Amino acid sequence: MTTYESKVKHITCPVGLVYEKLSNLENLRPLIDGAENSDVLRQQIEAAGQDASLLDNLKDVRLTADSIAIPAPMIGELSLRIIDREPEKCVKFETEQSPVKANMWIQVLPDKDENGEATATKMRLTLKADLNPMIKMMLGSKLQDGIEKFADMLAMGLSARTV
Repeated sequence: MTTYESKVKHITCPVGLVYEKLSNLENLRPLIDGAENSDVLRQQIEAAGQDASLLDNLKDVRLTADSIAIPAPMIGELSLRIIDREPEKCVKFETEQSPVKANMWIQVLPDKDENGEATATKMRLTLKADLNPMIKMMLGSKLQDGIEKFADMLAMGLSARTV
C-alpha cells in the first residue's frame, strides 16, 4: 500500500462543527455545488495547466450520509463509503467501486489560539492505495496533488462555512 498525505490545513471553525459536517457526506453538497459553479476555481485550474471541464462532472456526484460516488473519466464511477467515525477525531473511508483498493481518512484536531482556546481546527487527509508499480509510477504524483487539492477545497469550504 502506498500512502499519500496532505499538508495540515487550518479551518476557522471549531473541531466539533467540522467533524459534524464531514461525518455526514450529505453536508458536502453546498461545497460541491460551490466548486462546480466557481469561476475563480475554474481559472485557477486552467492556470495550473489542468482541464477545468472536470468541474462539470461535479453535478453528477451522488451523496448519501455514508457514501459518495464520483464520476471519473475513462474509469466510470469511484465510490467511497464511510467505514468508521471517531467523534471529533477522524472519518475513515474505503473504496467500494474502484479499479484499486484504497482507504482514505480525514483527521481533525482542535487548533488552539494563543489563549489555549480551541476555536479552530487542524485537518489532514491521508490516502492509502494498493497500486502496482506501473500505476504508481504513472499516477503517484497526480494522487499526491489530488489529495492536496481536495484538502485545500475542504478547508476553504469549511472555513467559509458554506456547508
